[in-house]
Amino acid sequence: MRVSGSRKWLEKIPMVLWLTVLWVLFWGDLSLANVLAGALIGLFVMTVMPMPRIGFEGRVSFIGTAILLGKFAVDVLLASVQVARQALRFGHDPHGAVIRVPLRSHSDLYLTLTAVLCSLVPGSIIVEAHRLSGTLYVHVLDVPAAGGIAKAKADVLAQERRVLYALATDADIAEAGLPPRPWKRGRTDGPDPTTAVGPSGPAGDDQAVTR
Repeated sequence: MRVSGSRKWLEKIPMVLWLTVLWVLFWGDLSLANVLAGALIGLFVMTVMPMPRIGFEGRVSFIGTAILLGKFAVDVLLASVQVARQALRFGHDPHGAVIRVPLRSHSDLYLTLTAVLCSLVPGSIIVEAHRLSGTLYVHVLDVPAAGGIAKAKADVLAQERRVLYALATDADIAEAGLPPRPWKRGRTDGPDPTTAVGPSGPAGDDQAVTR
């Protein structure tokens, strides 16, 4: 069945709005000019370079989404203060590193959302996302300030967990080796949290390239 032109444009509106939000976040200035520019760029991208469809069969959790957005806002605020403090520490040479973080989910959508949210937090940016292995390569501005390599990796995995709790189905969460959503454990059966083991292996397998 063919989709009408008006319906195609309606389907593009959410992505245009999302691209507009990303544009404003990247500039860090909520102004009318930035909003209009983001909307125009979003329309251009969706018209000239339409993105392939990504199937979404998840289930949105309002509690999980609130936790995801709230924790993201707190992370951005705290990271901004931390990066500003480092910028004012004259003579301090930050010890950056690129860390490899194998994610637990095999979904392109959740990998992309995790990568975008991590990149929007000051002090970290995704330098490569390998979709076949579900691995993110994250550049951390200052490893000691971030609490070490293990802590930086744990932060990325925690971001992925919040994405899954906000959008994934119970089956997707269980497949990723995570316990059920905390607010549903009393109503649903799930894997034992003490036996959930991610595919990343022991902490000694972490790899980092320091500079």
